[in-house]
Amino acid sequence: MPYALFCHDARLSKAYPTEADVWKQARKCGLVVDVATDEEKPSPRPVLDNDYEIRPCRPDPHEDPARNKADAEREAQSEPQWGS
Repeated sequence: MPYALFCHDARLSKAYPTEADVWKQARKCGLVVDVATDEEKPSPRPVLDNDYEIRPCRPDPHEDPARNKADAEREAQSEPQWGS
């Protein structure tokens, strides 16, 4: 089942094949923040900002989650890499 980014019941992103793909896009858009965890876990964990959440979804009728992922990866490769 594909996944997408939601705010309440509104779908905000394209559908992607995996939850990890949506996390990657959310991080790229600045929607992920690191928060401190309890004492049992030594490092902060990533969470979505505001009321965003990643949930399973059905793609739109003419949408292909695998193509959305490929397009996003191609776009990321064409962007300039700062600080490298």
